[in-house]
Amino acid sequence: MALYNVVDTIFVGKLGTSAIGATAVAFPIYMLIVAIGQTFGAGAASYISRLLGMKKKDEADRTASTAIFSALILAVFFTITGLIFLKPMLRAFGATDTILPFALAYTRIILAGSVFGILNMTMNNMLRAEGAVLQGAAIIAAGAVLNIILDPIFIFGLNLGIRGAAIATIISQFTAFSLLIIFHMKNKGHVRISIRKISPSKSRYAEIIKVGLPVFIYQLLSSISLGLINTKASVYGGDQAVAAMGITCRIFMVGMFVVLGYSMGFQPIAGYNYGAGLVGRVRESVRLSVLWTTIFTAVFGVIAMIFSHRIASWFSIDPMVIKIASRSLFVWGVVFPVFGFISIYSHLFLALGKGKEGGILAISRVGIFFIPAILIMPRLFGLDGVIFSQPAADLLSALLATVFAFKLRKELGQNSGKTMKLNTVSTLDK
Repeated sequence: MALYNVVDTIFVGKLGTSAIGATAVAFPIYMLIVAIGQTFGAGAASYISRLLGMKKKDEADRTASTAIFSALILAVFFTITGLIFLKPMLRAFGATDTILPFALAYTRIILAGSVFGILNMTMNNMLRAEGAVLQGAAIIAAGAVLNIILDPIFIFGLNLGIRGAAIATIISQFTAFSLLIIFHMKNKGHVRISIRKISPSKSRYAEIIKVGLPVFIYQLLSSISLGLINTKASVYGGDQAVAAMGITCRIFMVGMFVVLGYSMGFQPIAGYNYGAGLVGRVRESVRLSVLWTTIFTAVFGVIAMIFSHRIASWFSIDPMVIKIASRSLFVWGVVFPVFGFISIYSHLFLALGKGKEGGILAISRVGIFFIPAILIMPRLFGLDGVIFSQPAADLLSALLATVFAFKLRKELGQNSGKTMKLNTVSTLDK
């Protein structure tokens, strides 16, 4: 999905700097679409997986049906509200006078089809909850690949410009949605979705929101942070800066999504071993995960630094866009190696049931540290303040993760001692 976003931006970049800027200011709105889908998707998936474990299939069916129905209602409300207030929203997310016409043309179509995007995310999370991971991944991949194929056809072949990019996205999302519906209609999954199973209740919504709300807050902060980058970039560098920062965000999203995917896979392993009292295996899984994610982020960062000019030139022929994007790619690449450490420990704390520490780490780089940085640093350093704000937030988040990590290592050490003592007593008893 991250790779699709990069390819999509490359095609749009052929339309000019304002078109790239339009996708940049529209992206925070896309993140709000993700927020709604993930709130119901992640929240319901967590509850469904527990219900299936307890052999309460009927309750799992009711939860899934209720979550999808609720996501649909909220998606329709979001679409209508977004279309009514689209212009002020785009202005708030950094659209300049020259970017705004492109952004309106692009985002109107994206919003009109946002129902499919929201339902896709909700339903795909449920597939993972019942163990249909490969099917969910295949459906996401099919939508993304189709989008990449349709982009040049609609943008250039049919001469629809930036509207073509949006139409290609909606068609791809509708295709993925149709595949998900077919999967469920053929009863290939454990969970049945039915209108008759829709049964809203306080307890059911409480279970969904309990997990979904933190996800929503994180996605909301991500949307706000992207909007702030665009807004500050437009003030200190105009359309070229907005386009350049949009390019930088899309490139590093690829690396971030890879690490987040790994972290999600690491999380249940850490939680299972911690619950089983196998603290040594928890420590070893953390050590290996931090090592491999750091190697990956370091390599990714070095590539971004070395080939910053060439990467930027893929997206634009505007010399100023390339210059700003090259600088930001280089600066972000220097600090990117710490992202793996932050992500692993954020997911580790959540896996161990330490929601406070995990939640703080999760929102630190997009909220706690980033928002003050993006509000203060541009006033002191101009456009460089915009470029350096995210790296500054990453460094502070890594420092906070280090403090939390030392405390956790002491705790794990103590627990390990207790486990060894219990095992010794058990052996002597035998």
